[in-house]
Amino acid sequence: MTDGFSRRYDTPQLVERLNADWYDLAVSSGLFDDRREFLVQLPQGTRSHLAVLQRRHGYRAPVFWTRVRLLDHWDVMGRGAASAFLGVHSGHPGFAMMSLDGSVYVCASTGETGIDVLVVRHPDRSENILRHLEWITRRDSPYANREEKQRVAAWLAGRARGLPGR
Repeated sequence: MTDGFSRRYDTPQLVERLNADWYDLAVSSGLFDDRREFLVQLPQGTRSHLAVLQRRHGYRAPVFWTRVRLLDHWDVMGRGAASAFLGVHSGHPGFAMMSLDGSVYVCASTGETGIDVLVVRHPDRSENILRHLEWITRRDSPYANREEKQRVAAWLAGRARGLPGR
């Protein structure tokens, strides 16, 4: 099941609206556990999301997931996005998040006219996502991330064999 929201850049109080909508979506989709913990995808070997965007020739640095907890005072779409780990700058998010059990995937991206936030429940069952992962394993490009291809191929193979946790 897929859900989400879009907001134009000219939305009044954009950051506040994005934060409220993101939080509502995160709670309703089950992104958080009972301690408000979840996973955030971060680029490995770079200092920020912005640094990855600045790479040339479509190179994508390896990524890893890190466990985080949403504190009482938070600002994902403002200060978080401005930190360059969750976006390009305030009001321009760019991130991927996942529930600890992997059953909920949330991503945000900035476009030409606004921001899109999408949630996918049970991404491991999504035909579109599975097709994309298979494409990653077949992609033959000098800019393809070989380590990512190997991890995806191993996950898909384990899933096909019905291994636990897949």
